Amino acid sequence: MTMETPRIRLGSGGAWLELVQAGEDSWQVTADWCSSLSADFTARLTGDEVSDFAAQMRSHLRSDSRFSAAVTPGRNNPLVLSAVPVGDGFAFFVRLTPNGDDDVCHLQMEINPIDVGELRDMFDALHASLVR
Repeated sequence: MTMETPRIRLGSGGAWLELVQAGEDSWQVTADWCSSLSADFTARLTGDEVSDFAAQMRSHLRSDSRFSAAVTPGRNNPLVLSAVPVGDGFAFFVRLTPNGDDDVCHLQMEINPIDVGELRDMFDALHASLVR
């Protein structure tokens, strides 16, 4: 399954995170927690960085263990997902840093468990849309 515009959305309802390609090296990062806290910013990321992130997530989803994955290994990393196995899925702790590695201006939130099969499908589709 491929998509027109590379994107992924984790969570629904009260807490969600979305990453959408906005240009060649530009991605829109949007998150919302119970309509009380939100983030919406553009991150400079290459398609290769996001593709590698999707591949890393796909690999981690094969395990039953906690893991953490960053969208880019660089210092200006805007997104880190930490996953905890819960039942047949994973719950996520999200750390967004619009200004790169910033311990002052960041958003941390939790996304309720998502079924591992659904997660695999989402990250497979994101990866496929970037590897053309």
